[in-house]
Amino acid sequence: MLLNSDPLLKDLGLRLRKARMAAGLSQEQVAQRANISRPRYRDIETGAAAARATTLVNVARALGMEMMLIPQATVPAVLSMLQPADDDDDRPAFTSDVEPEEGR
Repeated sequence: MLLNSDPLLKDLGLRLRKARMAAGLSQEQVAQRANISRPRYRDIETGAAAARATTLVNVARALGMEMMLIPQATVPAVLSMLQPADDDDDRPAFTSDVEPEEGR
């Protein structure tokens, strides 16, 4: 176990824990669905240990989630799309300026 866990691992673990609690699952149930041991899942959820991408994908799927792996350079762009706009416009991040054709 790591004594000074990485803040990103802690944040990921917190998100996994919230998803697990919302799904009404135990750590044991998530671990079984993800095909890992319960102590291994506990370490991931508490941020005490990192996990391989394949393990994280399996854990996410066990919780009914999807994991998106993106290049680090694109993180700011992705984050900006996930944030609400500063103005009062409630449009989604992705819109089309093209008006739909009649009859379609």
